[in-house]
Amino acid sequence: MALADLLSEFTAAVETGNGARLAAIFTPDGIYHDTFYGEFQGPVAIKAMLEDYFWRDGDGFKWDMLDPIDDGRHGYARWLFSYRSKVKEAPGKRVVFEGIGHFDLVDGRIRRYGEVFDIGIALAQLEFAPERVAKIVARAAGRLRERVKGSPHLPA
Repeated sequence: MALADLLSEFTAAVETGNGARLAAIFTPDGIYHDTFYGEFQGPVAIKAMLEDYFWRDGDGFKWDMLDPIDDGRHGYARWLFSYRSKVKEAPGKRVVFEGIGHFDLVDGRIRRYGEVFDIGIALAQLEFAPERVAKIVARAAGRLRERVKGSPHLPA
């Protein structure tokens, strides 16, 4: 499947809360790395991530993938994402943020999806207490540090 088609399936699955549809465009060992919730591998985990986490905390999802670039092995798209919050601090509040998605591709399917965005912009809109924001951002920083541990950026 071409990247443009994958992106259409990807966003449609998220917007409708269809975890099986989202998982179907990933390879059997595919990974969805979500900045808020972490990494989910395989169809069962990817389905659960969408249905049990995304849709637990929000609804009314809208995801626009913009300016996709694809070399057959890697795809990138900048995106605009929004949803209606279900969290107790900001019920019904529309949260919007932008970022960039990276797709590792194998045989027309997604082997790994990862994203980059300013988590603080999203969290600020949810009106969380500063301590909660600090905890979430620290956890995201820890995941990044773990991923690059042993590299020239974070030598052992």
